[in-house]
Amino acid sequence: MGIRKLLLIPFAAPYGLIIRIRHWMFKINILKSVSYDIPIIGVGNLSLGGTGKTPMVEFIIRLLMEENKLAVLSRGYGRSSKGYLIADQYSDHHLIGDEPMQYHNKFRKELKIAVCENRRVGIMSLMQDDKKLDAIVLDDSFQHRYVKPGLSILLTDFHNLYMEDYLFPAGRLRDVVSEAKRADIIIVTKTFKVLSPITRRRIKGILKPESHQSLYFSYLDYGNMTPLPGFENVKIPNKISTIVLFCGIANSYPFQEYLRDLCVDLHVLDFPDHHVYKKKDIEMVVKTYEDAFTRNKIIITTEKDAMRLIKSEYIRTMDSLPLFYIPIEVKLHGLDQSNFSNQIKKYVRENKRYGSIH
Repeated sequence: MGIRKLLLIPFAAPYGLIIRIRHWMFKINILKSVSYDIPIIGVGNLSLGGTGKTPMVEFIIRLLMEENKLAVLSRGYGRSSKGYLIADQYSDHHLIGDEPMQYHNKFRKELKIAVCENRRVGIMSLMQDDKKLDAIVLDDSFQHRYVKPGLSILLTDFHNLYMEDYLFPAGRLRDVVSEAKRADIIIVTKTFKVLSPITRRRIKGILKPESHQSLYFSYLDYGNMTPLPGFENVKIPNKISTIVLFCGIANSYPFQEYLRDLCVDLHVLDFPDHHVYKKKDIEMVVKTYEDAFTRNKIIITTEKDAMRLIKSEYIRTMDSLPLFYIPIEVKLHGLDQSNFSNQIKKYVRENKRYGSIH
């Protein structure tokens, strides 16, 4: 343990006490969790982000959308609006948040994307809006205990397992480790593409899943470089010498490691999670690009950041520059892919909708 973490542990203690008291109040029904007679799949984590929640939600969407009428409900972190909103053709990241905007950009024809800071209000509104709705996916649900998902999925980063982390501010945990027992499924995310049985057993020994919990392992599969809207005429060099990466996500390290294999020099401009880009930020990106003394150079950002840039008033500062984002998808290892998919489909199939509350 580093000196910094050691010094911050006393500050984590009162935070942990408050969290434990809150969970205790739910346990003795002073605060109440509500469940619904519609399949609700909750996806969340114990940490302050960086576990690959967004691509996991997209995996579940792709898995279910062909055979089910589906909706995704998110709080819409960082949005300027309030209350219950359904994403439409006028939506942008300011109105609904960057993650819901990413879902909407990809799946607008297949499902409803809704945002609401009150999950109960959001669920009831979705059910009233569409009587034929088959299932709802809750984005970032693990700490929102006023709603009890029928199936709860907990994500933990392979490189920063929750059992080896500390409560904020000493670490990156926003919830106590003991609450992991509420999950039905635990997924270790961002593993290497090749995962040995020894590593699987080691991690299982660290996490110690309960008898009712399924444990799966996933990795990120990076797609092709994709130009942002308005930058379609820019070509990707055959050989890339320099990449300027700028992003505002919780953990960009795996993305950086992937890009290092694609170029000779990688310049990283790391911004806070959900960062709203200002003119000076874009100017810094442009300057970093122009200062790189190579011909075959490009600028790359994440898909989530691209959602914040599409309608940015400053994006035109980068006109004519080779600006791309790289989409990512989740894949599970070996039989985990089919076992996880079957578990999700079975849960949705076996739970009917009657519209009542427990």
